[in-house]
Amino acid sequence: MIFALVGLVVLALLGAVHRYVWRRFVGDTTAPGSRLRVAGTVAAFVLPLLSVGAMTSGRVGAPFWLQQVLAWPGFLWLACLLYLTLALLVGEVVRPVLLRVLARRDAARTAAESGTASGTPAETSGTPAGVPDETRPRTEELVTSGSAGGSASSEAVARTASEASGPVAEPEAEPAASTSVPALAPHPSRRLFVSRVVGGAAAAAGLATVGYGTYGVLRGPSVKRITVPLAKLPRAAHGFRIAVVSDIHIGPILGRAHTRRIVDTINATSPDLVAVVGDLVDGSVADLGSAAEPLAALRARHGSYFVTGNHEYFSGAEQWIDHVRELGLVPLENARVEIEGFDLAGVNDIAGETEGQGPDFIRALGDRDRGRAAVLMAHQPVVIHDAVEHGVDLQLSGHTHGGQLWPGNYLAELANPTVAGLERYGDTQLFVSRGAGAWGPPVRVGAPSDITVVELASRQA
Repeated sequence: MIFALVGLVVLALLGAVHRYVWRRFVGDTTAPGSRLRVAGTVAAFVLPLLSVGAMTSGRVGAPFWLQQVLAWPGFLWLACLLYLTLALLVGEVVRPVLLRVLARRDAARTAAESGTASGTPAETSGTPAGVPDETRPRTEELVTSGSAGGSASSEAVARTASEASGPVAEPEAEPAASTSVPALAPHPSRRLFVSRVVGGAAAAAGLATVGYGTYGVLRGPSVKRITVPLAKLPRAAHGFRIAVVSDIHIGPILGRAHTRRIVDTINATSPDLVAVVGDLVDGSVADLGSAAEPLAALRARHGSYFVTGNHEYFSGAEQWIDHVRELGLVPLENARVEIEGFDLAGVNDIAGETEGQGPDFIRALGDRDRGRAAVLMAHQPVVIHDAVEHGVDLQLSGHTHGGQLWPGNYLAELANPTVAGLERYGDTQLFVSRGAGAWGPPVRVGAPSDITVVELASRQA
């Protein structure tokens, strides 16, 4: 019941956001019935349907080819929707300012035109404007004389006035304004102009952000290097290098080429050990087994190790554990191995609890020699308190993607003790990788993908 309510709330929110985006990009900028209005309205219905299809096709067992068809447009639209909405919200602040500026400009222009029209000099015929012409008889005088001298005098005066002024010219008809001034095409209103400017700027900013974030994912992860001192690490193990990679997310979008880029990047660092810290895949072995095959080319002096993430339990964890073993990786299922100078342990992800395969810290760490340094591979950072309780010196995790899409990092902080980087909890240090891939939209903004080479340092060195 709770999940149904949450689903309804999410759908209602998505509907409201799509309505807002449609209104600002389509309703406010296009004419009713125009081709652009029709195209924008169709897109407002089709794109969210593609997004729903991309998110649900894998869960309902749709053919893998259909998942691939839906994934690119469906997931990319989710990223576009996020950043178009954020850009429009910024535009809501700019919109009234632009309207006010344009209103003042138009008012000033109108005032200037009115002042020019009222200040035009009057036409003259040798007499300055405002000075009466004394040579012409005044109408008042004619009327007065006529009343004093009778009709004869009135006629004489009229003849005199007529002779003095000459023949009266008939007034010429003024040409119609409609025939002398060419018709002008109507200009967009001020509000329409501002809507188009703000909408265009928001579209450019949002799509450019998504484009750059997509390029960063498809280009592949960069390499980061950090040094972590461990109090119990012997001098012989000083400088031991662990290549930490998490959240590769092989799936309908990121396939074999993505895996190959990651393997090549890891091998170029010449690590002593490779730690694959969960969320390797988003799909079954049948669909993605071949895309994971480049992992067989990983090279490290002490081998490559793997622990499950929550997405493995959505994709058939047991089958994937068997498959990565075939590729040469060593799965650590609540298990521990002794490496040169320290213990390396790994626990299953907490999502495995639904299948009776959750993390077991006692099995992985309970009987070890606490005089030796211990490094723990655990997909989710939230198990750090169990690691502290069992005397772990360093926990290697992923899961958060560093937030992946800003401002998602603020949401990730609510659910994880550490979102990215190295932090200390008591005597235990926790390192969280941002991951090498992406889940959902193949886009990262503010959280670039990475592979981190963790160099262990002995305080005895």
